[in-house]
Amino acid sequence: MRSARQSAIRLLQLMMVASVVLPLVLFAFAAWLNYRHELTVADDRIERSLDILHEHTLKVFQTVERAIAEVDEIVRGMPDDEIREQQPRLHERVKRIVDALPQLRAIFLIDRDGQPLVSSLFVQVPPDLRSRERSFYSAHIAGDVGTFVSEVVAPRLAEFGAPFFVLSRRRPSDDGAFNGVIAVAVLPQYFEEFYALIGRSPGELYALIRADGRFLARYPQSPDRLRAVGPGLETALAQGSERAIRTGRSQIDGAERRIGFRKLEGFPVYAIAGIATSAIQNEWTATMASHLVYGLPATLFILLILAIALRRTRRLHDEAERREAAEAALRQAQRLEAIGQMTGGVAHDFNNLLMVVGGSAERLRRDLTSEKHRRLLDMIINATSRGESLTRQLLAFSRRQMLTPMVMDLAQRIPDLNDMLNRSLRDDITLEVAVPEQACTVKADPSELELALLNLAVNARDAMPNGGTLRISVEPVALDGKPAEDGLRGDFVAIRVADTGSGIAPEVLPHVFEPFFTTKDVGKGTGLGLSQVYGFAKQSGGAATVASTVGRGTVISLYLPRTQDLPAPSVAPTEREAAPPRAGTVLVVEDSPEVAEVASAYFQQLGYMVKQVAGANAALELIGNDPNIDLVFSDVLMPGGMNGLELGQAIRRRYPAIPVLLATGYSDGMRDALEQGFVVLQKPFDLAALEQALREARARAAEPTTRAAG
Repeated sequence: MRSARQSAIRLLQLMMVASVVLPLVLFAFAAWLNYRHELTVADDRIERSLDILHEHTLKVFQTVERAIAEVDEIVRGMPDDEIREQQPRLHERVKRIVDALPQLRAIFLIDRDGQPLVSSLFVQVPPDLRSRERSFYSAHIAGDVGTFVSEVVAPRLAEFGAPFFVLSRRRPSDDGAFNGVIAVAVLPQYFEEFYALIGRSPGELYALIRADGRFLARYPQSPDRLRAVGPGLETALAQGSERAIRTGRSQIDGAERRIGFRKLEGFPVYAIAGIATSAIQNEWTATMASHLVYGLPATLFILLILAIALRRTRRLHDEAERREAAEAALRQAQRLEAIGQMTGGVAHDFNNLLMVVGGSAERLRRDLTSEKHRRLLDMIINATSRGESLTRQLLAFSRRQMLTPMVMDLAQRIPDLNDMLNRSLRDDITLEVAVPEQACTVKADPSELELALLNLAVNARDAMPNGGTLRISVEPVALDGKPAEDGLRGDFVAIRVADTGSGIAPEVLPHVFEPFFTTKDVGKGTGLGLSQVYGFAKQSGGAATVASTVGRGTVISLYLPRTQDLPAPSVAPTEREAAPPRAGTVLVVEDSPEVAEVASAYFQQLGYMVKQVAGANAALELIGNDPNIDLVFSDVLMPGGMNGLELGQAIRRRYPAIPVLLATGYSDGMRDALEQGFVVLQKPFDLAALEQALREARARAAEPTTRAAG
């Protein structure tokens, strides 16, 4: 009893201490999280501001470059003396350009000696006006530097008015020598007025600087535009950084700010956006004060009750969510399984049709010599090939695709696919690949893996019409049967393909793996890309999942079973000795007359006599009555109670010297056939594939181990 009371007292004391300490700890933790959140929000605001500044400045500079090009086109081929004679006319031309562009103050055409030839400000350029001492003129004398951006300079003539900076380009002569400069005076005030429109919050900073750190424009305006940025930002620019966000203190107004900068594409100029850290701290303080005012009284009274109630409620909710997720996953799996079975059957029948069409076209191509007929037959054969590709993706979804799994290390394999994936992306999409240093070995079909990643890359490309980032990462994971991971348990390797595209709407998300489901415009997608990914993952013993947020992007994860086997060492391919030509009698066992006709034609082309039957029982009866049968070619799926694999087993037992070659359109029973040493040919096939398979079948029939196994 005493011990029980002491335990109760200790428990009460601990609860009293906890009622004070726990809220303080929670408040401190919430304050830390909220401050990090405020920093993240500030960085997001800076990034969005930089997007606006970058686009605005780039358009202005490109407009100036077009103005320079227009002036260059106006005076192209004119000698300097003629330009001076036509100053009034040329003055009107360049003046119209300046009047149409509010960001411009003046345009000057300067000869090789630094003497202005034409100006938008003067009908006749004053003879004592020279530009040799200006930095932009000296830069172009040294060589062709492209578009040069000068520092902000104070005007020497009253006509210029406010300070300006110059964008200029070199005027080459016909032989490429220096022939002068086309200079455009740009007003910093134009940029500062734009910055004032977007800079409505206290503590914000917007600026435009050169690569050497000198300001071209700044808001809030500085009386000294000739000053440079602080040493921290100047160091970052000197190191060649094109974009970054950091915290620093201004040398102009002494304010500490969160500063971001971004390089203008094609120009040695950077856009800068910043937020005062005091403004960030004020937002954080106001948020935490509101939490404290409303949270402290309630915490003192209901902390203990709330903790107990929250724990129980959370358990109930977690259990309910797990149950709902498991039920939803089961329904989705059953639905996809039903679609897969239907799809596999359709694909099998479609393969037989493609076999007939492709084989007949090949036969006609050999018989017809007309170029017109050959072109038409080539179109049929190409269409058949595309149909084979679609059928392959259908079979992949239904998990009936013939796979050739091999052990491979994804940490080495995925980076090797960079070139292939980059070719499927546009130039405005950045591909990032992250793999661990440790081995991530799986056993899967490398060709299907490449196709799956290619399908995902193409989908990501279409989801990022304005560019973005595609990130492919590989990591070993241990799954514990969560419904979100398709109920998988054990060691797996996760391949995550994440884009920064438009995302997928929640109502569309459950259908993305279904065959023929697509949100693309008609003619821009078959709807089979993700279904191939899903089928490949499932057939490889894993799963494929998708997570997406509209406006932020999509992440598709492939989980493949991890293996401890080592990848097979690379072996240089060797030339297989061609088997000596053989002729004889082949028995074609095929329930489809059209497919049997095509196969028979191929065998006849190889020099065989052909006999046909439609079922396995008829084949065994014919072999028993005809000792001249040298080879049996059979479809795997046949009616009548005995399939092609069972027929092959029966022939191996009764007639071990007769080679058996099996053919099928998908992989049901394929693993058993391969494990038992049969050669299996995938439909639809052509003459070359059949000839290669015949070599392998005859070679295996000649092996003693194979005959003994039968």
